[in-house]
Amino acid sequence: MTSTAMPTAEQHGLVAHSDGAFVPVQTRSERFRSTNVEEFAPVNGREHEWKLSPVAAFADLTSGDLDGSRLEIATTEAAGVSYSHIARDDARIGSAGIPEERASANAWSSFDEAFLVSVTGEDEKTVVVTRSGLGTAPRAAHTVIEAAPNSRALVVLEGTGAARLSENVEILVGDGASLTVVSLQEWDDEAVHLSSQFARLGRDAFLKHIVVSLGGKVVRVNPSTHLAEQGADIEALGLYFADAGQHLEQQVFVHHDAPHTKSRVTYKGALQGEGARTVWVGDVLIGPKATGTDSYEQNRNLVLTDGTRADSVPNLEIETGDIEGAGHASATGRFDDEQLFYLMARGISEDEARRLVVHGFLTEIVQKIGSPELEERLTAALETELQGS
Repeated sequence: MTSTAMPTAEQHGLVAHSDGAFVPVQTRSERFRSTNVEEFAPVNGREHEWKLSPVAAFADLTSGDLDGSRLEIATTEAAGVSYSHIARDDARIGSAGIPEERASANAWSSFDEAFLVSVTGEDEKTVVVTRSGLGTAPRAAHTVIEAAPNSRALVVLEGTGAARLSENVEILVGDGASLTVVSLQEWDDEAVHLSSQFARLGRDAFLKHIVVSLGGKVVRVNPSTHLAEQGADIEALGLYFADAGQHLEQQVFVHHDAPHTKSRVTYKGALQGEGARTVWVGDVLIGPKATGTDSYEQNRNLVLTDGTRADSVPNLEIETGDIEGAGHASATGRFDDEQLFYLMARGISEDEARRLVVHGFLTEIVQKIGSPELEERLTAALETELQGS
């Protein structure tokens, strides 16, 4: 797909300064948005949203033609949860958010139908939606998860096998609903997955959004949450473990746009092996109407070997002074020598002490999922990763 029109300065990620000069966009609120890939300039890797990403590894997903036909999807069943496909012109599509970058727009321009997960009923239920065997051709997908008012559910959206996938996920949380969405990436070693995930929360709605990235060559999951109504609450959690040559990236955005909203963002990751790379960017925007906001974000990275790199960039933008609190924290480092000494002083070998420290560091996120079966499965997966270290 090649645009014939010259992209505007806005589409190049520039905004007009007071003196008439154009300067790079500095805040999420100023970013260009469109569902049409033709309206985005080609990706060169110098853009604000791409400068930490290996753009050459997925040029086919940002600029090439994508297969937007239905994916092979397996689902589990539960009372109060239904599945269907909806047309591109369905009113729900685009109601949670629209693309801010070219890969997301390419997927949006390419998909044929959206896969809809509908949640109703106040009883707790858990379902798993699995995409697997997607092959190595570049593909596009669009998923909508809709939680009716006052409904309760845990939805696991997992990916396994081979893939070169660019997708958009929209999450609509109705008034008073409580929804947990787990985005689980356990792709094959050479898979590439770019996912933009948009959530809109209604009045007094709660969303627990969890990103778990373990498999894949390049995995980039960017969740954006719009706290659109009073009392909306988001707990955004992330867990990732990067091995040699693996790039795992998350760019998180929380927009407080209504009074008395709350957000807690906690992402934790570990890196081991030559060329292991992780990227976390956390943007929080507290808008002028978001009085009484309570917000905090943090990212922690544990470096297990030499030759790794972890980028961690928290950003906070506040447009009202009437808030309860807002803050952020970021830390990247090696093992805590005092913890190792404490364990080894009690007869535990150094290798086992290191394993226990890493395990304790990462399982804090696993234990917040709320599904004993999935927590057990992920704990075993982490043990496998640690054995490789």
